[in-house]
Amino acid sequence: MVYADETGNIFEDLRYEAVGRTGYDVVPLSPEDFIELPAGSDLFNLPGRRPYGLSVETGEFEILEDVYAVAALISPAHTQLYLAAFGTEEEGAPTLPLYAYTVVGWLDGKFYTTAVRIDPDIRQDFENFDREVIIRKTTERMAAHPENRLIQHLGGNCSFRYECPAARNFFMGRWECPIPVSPACNSNCIGCISFQPDEHGISSSQDRLSFIPTVDEILEFTVPHLETAERPIVSFGQGCEGEPLLVWQLIRDVIKGIRARTSRGIININTNGSRPDAVEELMKAGLNAIRVSTNSARKQVYEAYYLPNNYAFEDIRESARIVRKYGGWASINYFTFPGMTDQPDEYEALRDWIRYSDLSMIQWRNFNIDPDWYLGKIGLTALPPGMGVYNVMSAIRKEFPHLAFGYFNPPAEVQQRYRAAAESR
Repeated sequence: MVYADETGNIFEDLRYEAVGRTGYDVVPLSPEDFIELPAGSDLFNLPGRRPYGLSVETGEFEILEDVYAVAALISPAHTQLYLAAFGTEEEGAPTLPLYAYTVVGWLDGKFYTTAVRIDPDIRQDFENFDREVIIRKTTERMAAHPENRLIQHLGGNCSFRYECPAARNFFMGRWECPIPVSPACNSNCIGCISFQPDEHGISSSQDRLSFIPTVDEILEFTVPHLETAERPIVSFGQGCEGEPLLVWQLIRDVIKGIRARTSRGIININTNGSRPDAVEELMKAGLNAIRVSTNSARKQVYEAYYLPNNYAFEDIRESARIVRKYGGWASINYFTFPGMTDQPDEYEALRDWIRYSDLSMIQWRNFNIDPDWYLGKIGLTALPPGMGVYNVMSAIRKEFPHLAFGYFNPPAEVQQRYRAAAESR
């Protein structure tokens, strides 16, 4: 196991083995649970949180005093299997920032974590981002389009300030291009990454878009991207905005404008799925794919977190179903939380959603939130034992072999490969 001191230095402790957490429970780990900490991951010391370890001498869980727990924020394309195990909080300990907190341990000169690589796509791998090249290309593109507010936002705010991988890939002329469009939202997500009320005591991860772009501003960069990029995708709905379906008429007109100019690539929307009627209109206009975000396949857990305005959980399932009805690609952005995602009731609800909506893909994404704060906010003070995240993945894959697993919105080539495999069965 590892721990941190008050200044953030990290130490190994040979008296203890690293342990994990699922829900509220601390659990032992096996060698097969671990992988080497992926490049591009970050390490955090957790203020006010004491680490658990498994005593080599007694075989019992113990909590260490006077030191701090350490967690890994694992790099994209990897899904966590266990949370970092920490206990007693100091009085006044702050709510943890909006990141995912995964087990980290140390062996033979290397850090290890409990995760699986769920997506082979390299689009956000650490080694693919040369900072100097990104700065140069972002600066050049912003200078070439000084009047385009959205390009300026993606450059100055997203690429430079937050180092957003999607924005940086756009300026590098490759893969998936982000299109934030909406400054407003009809959800009040507890862990919203673009807006947090002062009373929560935590900061949003990024500032929200403050304007609605025009059709021409969007077409100015999306059409060239689709025409020239490798494995091109353009995606409405980003972390720096609210809910894109609130401006669905704008999106409809953009889709029509794109398809009047090029048939290449995938047009995708990342959304809360709250407006099935709007989704149907977008499919008629030429939308190719949808990714509906959810923390749960269960209505009561979903609504306790999303706090929806003027829509219900049933609407998000229906939005995915409509996309499939029109032959599109329907994914869910499934916030994976060990101890919740693998609850037996959650597993059964997920199976039902897959069947009802005929889902194309599950994106097993890590849930960026303080575990105790989240469970408290949605009113869960105790949880029954979970099945294990990896076991749920295995069971779903066995029952639904046509279903794609991943982390990113897939390009046309990947979608076609899965479609062909499903048709051959």
